[in-house]
Amino acid sequence: MPESRTVRIGTRNSPMALAQVDRVQAMLVARHPHLRVEVQSMTTSGDRWQGSLAQLGGKGAFTKEVDAALLAGQVDLVVHCVKDVPGDRPAPAGTVMAAYLARDDVRDAWVHPAGIPIDQVPAGTVIGTSAVRRIAQIGLHWPHLSVKPIRGNANRRLAKLDAGEYDALLLAVSGLERIGETDRLTHPLDVDTMVPAVGAGTLVLQCREDDAAVRDLAASIGDTRAWAETTAERTMLHILQGSCSSPIGALARTEPDGRIGLRARVISPSGKDVADAHEWEKDPVLLGTAVAVSLMRQGARQILADAEQAASTQP
Repeated sequence: MPESRTVRIGTRNSPMALAQVDRVQAMLVARHPHLRVEVQSMTTSGDRWQGSLAQLGGKGAFTKEVDAALLAGQVDLVVHCVKDVPGDRPAPAGTVMAAYLARDDVRDAWVHPAGIPIDQVPAGTVIGTSAVRRIAQIGLHWPHLSVKPIRGNANRRLAKLDAGEYDALLLAVSGLERIGETDRLTHPLDVDTMVPAVGAGTLVLQCREDDAAVRDLAASIGDTRAWAETTAERTMLHILQGSCSSPIGALARTEPDGRIGLRARVISPSGKDVADAHEWEKDPVLLGTAVAVSLMRQGARQILADAEQAASTQP
């Protein structure tokens, strides 16, 4: 690829998404100093919709408009949070996940205005989150707390907290870092207690499958460890046919000997039924498959079916 070419990057127009593109742009220009980068931001249906994502077709609501711009040739490269990319179906035909960036903090963040730890807040404390994974694990570990749905980007959620609509929030540590709001973090939650979302803390660069030049450009800033860990997690998610209504947590970690360990948890919305698996493998696809099989043997399919049914009845 000629170093003088212009690359157009597509993204959502939320403050966090724009900060993520700034990071990608800086990495690309640092590696290719003469490269010109243009950013095209857009509002997605997921950003506009304030109801349950299950009623809007799931996580694809945050990616389909950006993906459409890529397929139409309006942009050359798109940046997504992996956790926003649907796991129950492949990438849109004609596109490819060209690179995963080195992983940021994967933990969930407890945000309380008075700085009170989650284990010390009183019963009935109202927590803002709409993530079924978080809701289920709150039911598992803190059943005395109350959950109230919340939508909007992280900045809007923090504004709602400040307005007194919620007592506390659960957000992503990496998200707070990306928008420069780490001072709002009361404390991160341990990953063994609150198992992270599949792909937590990871950004993916997606391009057209036949654009070899852009694929090479994206690969030049990719991280092989992030690729292996994310592949393991998303293989498990795909086999389970997980969606935005699926209470699934997972975290893969690369061991010093080259093996990858994958811990995954499927929890009923109430937190009462749990399937938990932890396996090690060097091949990420085999690892994700082994963990999915272990979870299914523990009843994960029924837990997920019940969760989908519950989500379909919510407004």
